[in-house]
Amino acid sequence: MLRFAPSPTEDMHIGNLRVAIFNYIVAKQRQERFIVRMEDSDKERNIEGKDREILDILQLFSLHPDDVYYQSHNLTIHQHMAIKLLEERKAFACFCTPEELEAEREAANAGKKAYRYSGTCERLSDAEVLANERPFTVRLKKPDKPVEFEDLIKGRQCFAPEEIDSFVIMRADKRPTYNFACAVDDMIHDITLVIRGEDHLNDTPKQIHVRDRLGYDKAMAYAHLPIILNESGKKMSKRDEASSVKWLLEEGFLPEAIANYLILLGNKTPEEIFTMEEAMEWFDLAKISSAPARFDLDKLRFVNREHMKRIDSKELSRAFGFADTSIGELVKCYLEEGSTIKEIKPKIEAIFSAKPDSGEWHEQMEKLREAIKHAPRYETFDEFKSHLMESTGLEGKHFFKPIRLLLTGSEHGPELSHLYPYIKSYLMEIVK
Repeated sequence: MLRFAPSPTEDMHIGNLRVAIFNYIVAKQRQERFIVRMEDSDKERNIEGKDREILDILQLFSLHPDDVYYQSHNLTIHQHMAIKLLEERKAFACFCTPEELEAEREAANAGKKAYRYSGTCERLSDAEVLANERPFTVRLKKPDKPVEFEDLIKGRQCFAPEEIDSFVIMRADKRPTYNFACAVDDMIHDITLVIRGEDHLNDTPKQIHVRDRLGYDKAMAYAHLPIILNESGKKMSKRDEASSVKWLLEEGFLPEAIANYLILLGNKTPEEIFTMEEAMEWFDLAKISSAPARFDLDKLRFVNREHMKRIDSKELSRAFGFADTSIGELVKCYLEEGSTIKEIKPKIEAIFSAKPDSGEWHEQMEKLREAIKHAPRYETFDEFKSHLMESTGLEGKHFFKPIRLLLTGSEHGPELSHLYPYIKSYLMEIVK
């Protein structure tokens, strides 16, 4: 089983979406279940409705989970597992106050050393623990040997016991920490492969250590995806608008194109433009580069334009308020001038909006408007053009400038002969 484990504390960013896409594809390739697990244990940071928003985005990208779980529902299991570790003396109660721990960190920083827990409470006797009435956290004893694992993207990884340390698994309010809850949940759900961002690479040995101490011996593979850099070569953050999936959708990028681009990013693919279903035929985690990938918005625009060419025209028209193949084809005529729905929408709206009734070409536009209202229906633009020229006496720029303004609301754009087949059924509405 594979899982996507978002946190309902922030908007979904492209790194999250890439993780979800890769987990979904590999689950389908392996014919295993794909689940979504909302990591909502941090109640103070959860944003109301954010979980629903994340699920809606997954549906929009056709990433349909076999089930959805909430981490907070496993609280009792997390607590029982912590008690088990305490009883087996694999974990210990830590009474150190936040102030005492901060003093230890400051001392380590002053000595230019990595902070490690001092081990003070691990040495307490049973009597001292029972006599202590202060609130306590639960710490898992650090491993006695290095923790090693093979990463499918980054290769062999090895972490010394000191790097893992005796870390907290239960807070003083008896809620689990991220690494403990995640490790236990992966056990509960029988996860076989964890695909996630490399910002979680240092979490992995801790989670392996938790499962080892709980006696879980089923194999679990890992693949940590490299970070995504912005166009300046720095790690993408919330300050980068393009990092937000919501922003990309609002800018008019198609879900199919965004998915295509994220699969393409830092990957060796047999072709550049593809659907997720096509990618399932050849996708291979081992071909993902271990180096950071740079996000290129212009490249995404190119990919989006190609998908707009490929998409069913009637379906494309819905994004513009229609359900008509002709309007979808009309949109595609403007793909040399725009690459997203947002960029092309004003051009389509201009065609169907009221045209200015003043200006240099006012008189000619009025002549043409009346001629069109009384003209027969012509199949080709040449026939249509000839009829209008004959009935109005207009020619040259005195014909072509005003007819373009009347039909498109713009002095420039695709050839009218290319547009006419898709607007001829709407002429009365266009020139009203």
